[in-house]
Amino acid sequence: MLSSLVKEHQVKQAARKESQDIKRKEAVNAANELTNALVEHLNVGVAQAYLNQKKLDAEAKQLHQSAIVFSKQTSQWLSLIDNFNSALKELGDVENWTRTIENDMQNITTTLEYAYKVSQKP
Repeated sequence: MLSSLVKEHQVKQAARKESQDIKRKEAVNAANELTNALVEHLNVGVAQAYLNQKKLDAEAKQLHQSAIVFSKQTSQWLSLIDNFNSALKELGDVENWTRTIENDMQNITTTLEYAYKVSQKP
């Protein structure tokens, strides 16, 4: 009787152990599946972030190139404006010079007319 109880107990223990092993394997498999699903979900987000970053880098590079072109254009415009201002100053100088010459010529004419009138009087 004692030996049958021991055998019965051993059989029950073996059955419980086998049941526990099966449940443990099922739990490990479920945990692996969950881990794989989480990693896959995270990888999708990481891949999308990588693509977005790649697009941002390309746009930043294009913006930088556009800024360089705009800077060159601005420098050219400034050079043109400086040249135009210099030309305007030169025109102003020429105009001033012509007025001075005109005034000098009027003074000479007036002086010559006066000298001629004085020399014509007896």
